[in-house]
Amino acid sequence: MAELFGFKFGRTTDTKSQEKFTVPANEDGTVEIAGGGFFGQVLDTDGRERSEVDLIRRYREISQQPECDSAIEDIVNEAIVSNEKDMAVAIELDRLDYPKSIKNKIRAEFDTIMALLDFDVKGHDIFRRWYIDGRIFYHKVIDKKNPKKGIVEVRYIDPRKIRKVRQVDKDKKPGTSLDMVVGVTDYFIYNDKGLNSGQISEGVKIADDSITYVPSGLIDQNKGHVLSHLQKAIKPVNQLRMIEDSVVIYRISRAPERRIFYIDVGNLPKAKAEQYLKDVMNRYRNKLVYDSSSGEIRDDRNHMSMLEDFWLPRREGGRGTEITTLAGGSNLGEIEDIKYFQNKLYRSLNVPISRMEAESGFSLGRSTEITRDELKFSKFVQRLRKRFTPIFTDMLKAQLILKGIITLEDWDKMKEHIQYDFLQDGHFAELKKAELLQDRLNALQTIESYIGTFYSKEWVQKNVLNMTDAERDNMQDQINKEAGLDVDDGGIDMPDATDGITRYPQDATGGFISPDDLEGSDGVNNKGEDDGGN
Repeated sequence: MAELFGFKFGRTTDTKSQEKFTVPANEDGTVEIAGGGFFGQVLDTDGRERSEVDLIRRYREISQQPECDSAIEDIVNEAIVSNEKDMAVAIELDRLDYPKSIKNKIRAEFDTIMALLDFDVKGHDIFRRWYIDGRIFYHKVIDKKNPKKGIVEVRYIDPRKIRKVRQVDKDKKPGTSLDMVVGVTDYFIYNDKGLNSGQISEGVKIADDSITYVPSGLIDQNKGHVLSHLQKAIKPVNQLRMIEDSVVIYRISRAPERRIFYIDVGNLPKAKAEQYLKDVMNRYRNKLVYDSSSGEIRDDRNHMSMLEDFWLPRREGGRGTEITTLAGGSNLGEIEDIKYFQNKLYRSLNVPISRMEAESGFSLGRSTEITRDELKFSKFVQRLRKRFTPIFTDMLKAQLILKGIITLEDWDKMKEHIQYDFLQDGHFAELKKAELLQDRLNALQTIESYIGTFYSKEWVQKNVLNMTDAERDNMQDQINKEAGLDVDDGGIDMPDATDGITRYPQDATGGFISPDDLEGSDGVNNKGEDDGGN
């Protein structure tokens, strides 16, 4: 195979002795190709979409529908929260069993990734783009002359121009007819003109480590295509558009009150009766108007009235000439059918219908009063966040390996222990946070007398107060600073600069431990020597 563009991390694992007759599971829409370099794909949804490129175009089109756009905005605003003070996403390394120095470096590189993405400003747009298209691609640009710099730039790639493919090499097992998989190579195909043709020979082959690819997680199990979360909304949006158009047409056509002219034609023959009827119609239509601005007589013909009115001949013996009125539509104000399809659209996007109803106001009560629909919506948003976080994980992996902070083998061990904390939104989150803090303080008050005997201070901070490693470190630094201790030396007693008083370490309750207490209570003197001689 030709050399791939970009960079790729090498692995030293020997897999030649492993016999495999299956290819890796298609969990991200990767197209499997043969050695010839061609692949074909056909996707037919509602008889219009013939490829994933057409499907992406349809997703973007229906996202412009006002009701669909309102639901998308509600989902994105719930998932990505931005304010003036805090970052939308923070990294959590509590489950990572590595030294504190490594964790600090990982946090610093994560901040670099967020700066490259400009996530504080563009986070909403990035998540919305991923949600609508069902996938997102970024090109990780590095300096090949100095890879130690890490990622220097990330560039967005239109998903209509790139596709992930998998080249599978197979060989017959000796003595059998079974095809064994001897090699699997994943890479991306990029074509600036799009990939409608499906020919790999027309695109540039890019190494998979050079591209950050995050699919939606929804896969058509029959055809292996990546779907967007808007897939379920295609039909409701089309139905809503049709019913809105039909209602508008019906109201325009049935709104005016039409007149019905019954013209008495007596015993006139058919031809003369028709001519007489036309003469009456022309006399009604022709209207001479004096134009005061020009001083001329103008023929003002009202053609619309001719189209809206009905003219019917009536024979002798009838009731003579008569003019009646045909009433307009009586149910022009009914929109129950439109509301039905609107609710169907919201349900297809997993958005609570109560959020879209202007009549239902927002009720801020206790967190235990949350409705079932809101709880389901909250869990749906959490799943979306989990599916979106590989955009950070993949870039962080490249950044840490390129800078030599960790090895590729280290990453395989630590990647499952890296978590992300998304900023929560609104008064409900604040209310829930206040209630949780109150419950934790009550539990802390109950367990306080057991600290130092059955429970350690660190265990209480981690399991009762739910403090992370970073929060515990920051809190201890603040406590030491407020107590007059030197933060840099870990809180060792140092003379105060203002009053000359020597400060000693703190106990579990936050009070200072005197030298007498250090020596008399636990058998350890102020020099750190055990009284028992050990």
